[in-house]
Amino acid sequence: MNKKRCTAIVLAAGSGRRMKSDLAKQYMPLGGRPLIWYALHAIEESSVIDDCILVACREDILNGYVREQIVDRYGFHKVDTIVAGGKERYDSVYQALKVIADGDMAIPNRDGYVFIHDGARPFLTEDILKRCLMEVERTGACVAGMPVKDTIKIADGEGYAVQTPDRALLWQIQTPQVFETALITEAYERLMREKERLAAAGIQITDDAGVVETLTKRHVKLVEGSYRNIKVTTPEDIAVAEAFLKGAVYG
Repeated sequence: MNKKRCTAIVLAAGSGRRMKSDLAKQYMPLGGRPLIWYALHAIEESSVIDDCILVACREDILNGYVREQIVDRYGFHKVDTIVAGGKERYDSVYQALKVIADGDMAIPNRDGYVFIHDGARPFLTEDILKRCLMEVERTGACVAGMPVKDTIKIADGEGYAVQTPDRALLWQIQTPQVFETALITEAYERLMREKERLAAAGIQITDDAGVVETLTKRHVKLVEGSYRNIKVTTPEDIAVAEAFLKGAVYG
C-alpha cells in the first residue's frame, strides 16, 4: 500500500508567560539551538512527514524572524507555509487546517493525514511518528501518550480528594495527534460553528482529540509516545530537557 501524504502542523505561537521570560519559549535556547528547532528537525529528517505548516506569532512572521532566523537559517525545506496563530490553541490549529482545506500548499493534502504537534515538545522521534502513522492508517484517529506513573486524585472545590481513578486506565496525552485530513477538518469546522454553544454548556476542549471526540463522536486510539516526549512549559522543564539532551546526538 502506498503511503498517503502526511502533513505536520507545528504549533509555535505561544508566549513566555509561564516560562517567566520576555523571549517566547519556542525560541529559548536549548542545547545551543532554539527550542522549536528540535521538533522541526525531527520532521525534516522524517520519512513519514512530507511537508509542514508552521504556526507562529503574527508579529514574528511580519518582522521576518520566523522565516529568516528559523526556517531559512536551519534549512527546514519541508516547511511549506507559515501562518499566524490565534488567541487559543484551537484557533491556531484551525488557521493551519484552512491552508490544507483550501489547497494552498505546494502539493495538496485532502485525503491524507495531518500530524498536529506542539513545537514545545522537542523530543519527537521517528519511532513515535511511525507508530502514529501505522495506527492512523488503521483507525483514522490516534494520539501519542503514555500510561501515567502516579496515582491521580480528583478533588472537590475545596481541595479535598473525592475520587481515585484506576491508574491502569489513565494516560497522559502528548502530541503528535494524528487524523485523516477530512476528519480533522470537518471536526474543526464544526467547532468553529459551535464553540459559543459548547462554552455556554461548560464543555471544555483542550486538545485535538477532544475536538474529534466531541464534534464527530469518533473514537481516538491511544498510541505509545515516550516518557521523554515532554512539553517544555516552565523553567524546570528546561533543566529536564537539557538532561535528556546529554544522551542524544544531533547533526
